[in-house]
Amino acid sequence: MSDLKLVVNGASYEVTVDPAIPLLWFLRDALNMTGTKYGCGMGLCGACTVHLDGQAVRSCQTLVNTIGTKKVTTIEGLSADRTHPVQRAWIAENVPQCGYCQSGQIMQAAALLAKTPRPTREQIDQAMSGNICRCATYQRIRRAIQRAAGESA
Repeated sequence: MSDLKLVVNGASYEVTVDPAIPLLWFLRDALNMTGTKYGCGMGLCGACTVHLDGQAVRSCQTLVNTIGTKKVTTIEGLSADRTHPVQRAWIAENVPQCGYCQSGQIMQAAALLAKTPRPTREQIDQAMSGNICRCATYQRIRRAIQRAAGESA
């Protein structure tokens, strides 16, 4: 067990935790932030995507002892009232079906738009290629990202 200081969604946490625990389980079990989902456990599906200093990462593959001073942002911290442009676009385009993958999809899309405010279709497809949607709402996801890009300009 190790004492760690982490900043999650703007709040500081001092915790004693197994340093080899994946960030996903720390968020869900220790902080009760259940918006980040477990999908495959191997970093392949994207359901567990969060931001570390604005970069999209797979929380199931990110150990808490590797975070250091980086700031963690989860779907709960993206916007408390669903006013982030990506969240608004997701609602407007009626993206979710089952919804399981959507927090990871939204976090991946938000990271893309923060880095590339006006992405091309190819850039969107490339950035989102590691996020799997079992319901295959990929066209709506792309439209929502394009909408959010126009809104955040």
